[in-house]
Amino acid sequence: MRKVFLLSILILGGAAVYFAASKTEKESSSLKADLIQVSNIQPNQTIESPLFVQGKARGSWFFEASFPVKLFDSNGFLLGIQPAQALGDWMTRDFVPFSVSFPFAVPSALEGTLVLKKDNPSGLPEHDDELPISVVFKEMQNIAQERMPVKIFLNDSRFAAEPYFDCSRTVVAERQVPKTSAVARAAVEALLRGALQEETDKGFISSINPGTRIQKLVIENGLASIDFDQQLEFQVGGSCRVSAIRAQITETLKQFPTVETVLISIDGRTEDILQP
Repeated sequence: MRKVFLLSILILGGAAVYFAASKTEKESSSLKADLIQVSNIQPNQTIESPLFVQGKARGSWFFEASFPVKLFDSNGFLLGIQPAQALGDWMTRDFVPFSVSFPFAVPSALEGTLVLKKDNPSGLPEHDDELPISVVFKEMQNIAQERMPVKIFLNDSRFAAEPYFDCSRTVVAERQVPKTSAVARAAVEALLRGALQEETDKGFISSINPGTRIQKLVIENGLASIDFDQQLEFQVGGSCRVSAIRAQITETLKQFPTVETVLISIDGRTEDILQP
């Protein structure tokens, strides 16, 4: 009887926390309704990549006709970021329609948060504002809960100011991923989620664009052939960054004894990708 009572308390307590959080989010959305409104994403809605967001915002929410939209999972990984574009004259106090569409990386958790941030070129905290919306990731709904450890390789930027800095220098980070036989793919998907804030604070970063996805990975006779979507090379330039991206991917795959060499492609192309 005591166990039943305790279980009831836990269930009711969890429900109370859930409904309190839902109420808080609804209140936050209500308070922001006179500044920004999203028309096609509701709190706790199930989403998948690519994500399309539309709505309307006051002209003061924009700067140069845009504002940033970010997507995080509940473990704090930035899965995607893209500026929402005004679909009308933003130099007004009235509402202006906006839209944005962007791919996002494979999440590490079932739930996440879509954040629509007021553009604040001044950087002053008193001008900051944002609208957070809780979301659920469709592709994580049937994922095994059991986890296993893998390694990813981030770029070590601590000595970037040195004259002979090696852009391909990497550092190991540990990750927990859903248990799977496709462990190499799971490791690269973890890599594509990037660095945590505490890792970034130490100088360990990812040079890979948020939102990049694997299209195909085949490992045969020691060769790992991995194909990515175009997000991998979107606005990527400079020999240092290209070298850093290749190093991250290569080292993450070569942690596995079945991988000796790595061939990177984008939409099947290998010759003209990741150019300096």
